[in-house]
Amino acid sequence: MATSDTPTEPDSTVVDAYVLDVSIIEVDGDGETDTRYRFDAPEHTTIAFDDLEDARLYADVYFDVNGFVEADTGTRGVPPEVVQAGKDTLAAYLHTMPWADVNWVASFYGATPTEIERYCSWVRDRAAEIRRRAEEADLE
Repeated sequence: MATSDTPTEPDSTVVDAYVLDVSIIEVDGDGETDTRYRFDAPEHTTIAFDDLEDARLYADVYFDVNGFVEADTGTRGVPPEVVQAGKDTLAAYLHTMPWADVNWVASFYGATPTEIERYCSWVRDRAAEIRRRAEEADLE
């Protein structure tokens, strides 16, 4: 995962730049809002997070399922690609939602927070491997 200080718009900084034009951009608040972390990917709806680690986990889920469409998710639920990817990927995706934390996801699954963190680590590991292979194949 590369880091850059190249702004893409005023008051923003690329925090993480991934293969396939995927990035996480820090967007400074306007004085009324705090700093947010925007996930950017081609043909993906704008989504921002209050926490950088949530944005990074979201990016990992994105790579783990080979991309997904987030548009209209509020009206249709979790993206099908995430649901079909399995329990660990769904847990990681839910963990990134503003209304959920590790305890909520653990309760949802009837698991412990430690188990949910383990699921998230599996998603992170798979995503890192996918990005490594994409870089080796010169996919940009």
